[in-house]
Amino acid sequence: MATSIVTDPLFQEHQTGSGHPERSERLAQTQELLEQQPWYAELLQVSPVAVSPDSIELVHGAGYADKIAAACEAGDPWIDTPDVAVSAESYKVAAHATGSLIGLVDEVMAGNTNNGFALVRPPGHHAEHDTAMGFCIFNSVAIAARHLQQQHDIERVMILDWDVHHGNGTQHTFESDPSVLFASLHQFPHYPGTGAASEGGIGEGEGTTVNCPMTPGAGDAEYQQAFEEVILPRALSFKPDFILISAGFDAHEADPLGSINLTDESYRWMTKAVMNLADYACEGRVVSVLEGGYNLQALARSVTEHVSTLRTG
Repeated sequence: MATSIVTDPLFQEHQTGSGHPERSERLAQTQELLEQQPWYAELLQVSPVAVSPDSIELVHGAGYADKIAAACEAGDPWIDTPDVAVSAESYKVAAHATGSLIGLVDEVMAGNTNNGFALVRPPGHHAEHDTAMGFCIFNSVAIAARHLQQQHDIERVMILDWDVHHGNGTQHTFESDPSVLFASLHQFPHYPGTGAASEGGIGEGEGTTVNCPMTPGAGDAEYQQAFEEVILPRALSFKPDFILISAGFDAHEADPLGSINLTDESYRWMTKAVMNLADYACEGRVVSVLEGGYNLQALARSVTEHVSTLRTG
């Protein structure tokens, strides 16, 4: 089984300032631990590429990318909300983060790899149509889903989001679209305030938004129950042609931005469950992208569990 990865020092050039949780050390420390693994050299390295403006507009409004680029060029300290801190290189880095996820998707569709992980930043799942928020600039996973549909004739895409924060931007992109199943496990109530169980889609998309709000203090057992009773049955009936994972690791018990108590091992069994689903539904096609995760040690260990499982199944 071939597993690909995108990672590059470029993604550390997005500078968010002292004390910001979404900092470059997240990638540096994670990459260091990955490179210590005896199997790391077996991963297929995919070079980062920038997303095209046309691809950005698959999800975001016309002029949104120009707004981001202009703000970074002007030296603005943040975009739309103060938590989306930016620097001069942030547009370039965010464009490469999204483009790299698309590159992994293309590698899978070309048959060059079975699955892959984008170790990139900034994250993306909070970004709305015209608004950056929650550390996120471009909604990479949503753009990748639309790219799959428009460039590879993929009919049904599943997006699984296990970040501790609800992926409001992704949900709002697809909540009226029956061709994309958005399933999320997240702490609730918590930032950004969306993701109640009653949010199940709109119009033709009713039933293809699946929210599993988890109460503070929930751990492995509660997540396993949600997988077995809610996520997997719905996914099996949907039978996706491709699975994307918004892989946030801030539901870890050590993370400072959440109150969920997942262990390192949880990211192994969740990954394995998704791979089993993909083997059944879509020829094993799974690509994940880093979202949250703010305890440096827990993030590095959890990502290592995730990538190791992608590798071995």
